[in-house]
Amino acid sequence: MDFIEILKSAILGIVEGITEWLPISSTGHLILVDEFLKLNETDDFKEMFDVVIQLGAIMAVVLIFWKKLFPFGKKNNAHPLNKDGFGAYIKTDIFQMWFKVLVACVPAAVIGLLFDEKFNELFYNPWTVAIALIVFGIAFIIVENWNKGRTPKVNTIDELTYKMALIIGVFQLIAAIFPGTSRSGATIVGALLIGISRTVAAEFTFYLAVPVMFGASLLKIIRYDGGFTNQQIMILVTGMVIAFVVSIFVIKFLMDYIKKHDFKAFGWYRIVLGALVLLYFAFVK
Repeated sequence: MDFIEILKSAILGIVEGITEWLPISSTGHLILVDEFLKLNETDDFKEMFDVVIQLGAIMAVVLIFWKKLFPFGKKNNAHPLNKDGFGAYIKTDIFQMWFKVLVACVPAAVIGLLFDEKFNELFYNPWTVAIALIVFGIAFIIVENWNKGRTPKVNTIDELTYKMALIIGVFQLIAAIFPGTSRSGATIVGALLIGISRTVAAEFTFYLAVPVMFGASLLKIIRYDGGFTNQQIMILVTGMVIAFVVSIFVIKFLMDYIKKHDFKAFGWYRIVLGALVLLYFAFVK
């Protein structure tokens, strides 16, 4: 067992846990970090690792928002299907939220299943990441300036319509195609544009990540041709556990942060990072 490789996976887990939920692109950062901190594994394994490591981050969402995600239980059930019997244990408001999440998943799921490998071949590189970082960084600043002083039309998850969920899903599709865009960044920008509050936009983004990232991880594992060595299993588990722990702190930080601040700081960060990456690969690499 190579301790250095395990240490690398732990560092990548930290990067994933931080960047998955902040709108700065986890996939983009993992691609960039790989330029300087390469796992001594095959390209196929590293590509699969970059996606499957997200399962740890997803479990943090499930833990933090469990009461808002689990649709069964009689206690604190404000909207039961029926007053008595099994229906009293069904939380209809949470089921409706999940239906909206599934609607938002449709665009990325359909396109991802058809063209996932082609998109990886075309766009999974530092140049695309850098450009996407800059473009969506500018988008954040423009949208926040446009949104300043406006009163959100939607301030709770219950107020989200299926049409709004589908529009958010289309924005998520952009991130599925172009690494560096940021799935959370794309969905939040889309949500802000259609009048959804920052808090609801961020929360719905967290919920949306659960089926999307579970599905993406499952797809990568199924399509992975190689078997797993003991070291590779340890690398995956270490990365996921570290991503889980770090994600808990980052999610709580972001939910507190957006109560008092907008997303422009993340926009500037993206622009600066994207410019540095372009300079590095143009003149140093």
